[in-house]
Amino acid sequence: MTLARRLVAEALGTAMLLAVVVGSGIMAEQLAGGNVAIALLANTIATGAGLVALILMLGTISGAHFNPVVTLSEAWQKNLAASDVLPYLAVQVAGAFAGVAAAHAMFGEPAFFASVHARTGPSQWWSECVATFGLVGVIIGCSRSRPSITPFAVAAYITSAYWFTASTSFANPAVTLARAATNTFAGIRPADAPGFILAQFAGGAAATMLFAWLYPGRRNS
Repeated sequence: MTLARRLVAEALGTAMLLAVVVGSGIMAEQLAGGNVAIALLANTIATGAGLVALILMLGTISGAHFNPVVTLSEAWQKNLAASDVLPYLAVQVAGAFAGVAAAHAMFGEPAFFASVHARTGPSQWWSECVATFGLVGVIIGCSRSRPSITPFAVAAYITSAYWFTASTSFANPAVTLARAATNTFAGIRPADAPGFILAQFAGGAAATMLFAWLYPGRRNS
């Protein structure tokens, strides 16, 4: 598959993922009548369903990373050429912001507006580390043992992590940056984003080392 096709797939998939996350968050908040648990449940179901569909749709083109941590993990395992890493990261971030703007347009909001939703502190950072560790572990473990189930396993893990982590599991630096540009249910204050991103990279690195050792020798083409 040509690099151009793979980059378009990564940009499109990341944009649609953010449209799902932010759009369902806005809809959930509007319909939940102030019940945060119901709003989170609706946001979770939409995100999990959208994620499995997007991975199935685009996985055979680009690998459906939609996440800089996943891209770096794949490059670390030599499943992705080093020269492809920066282009992948660039289109993921650009796609994420495009997805936020698309979601805002559907609900009559400005294209971007900074979030004031505070998400910071050791428990939040640890949550992001754990969430990203688990995500990368699921990807490596499933792709090396039962590749056909990977889309469903990834979506199931993210669905559960919305609920078992204090941070509601961003687990994705591109998603984190873009969600800082939406002052809606899914948002995060721009000042809080760096802590999340550092924790995500730490969790992803730890998972790559451990799970590549647990599942030796088998790599994706």
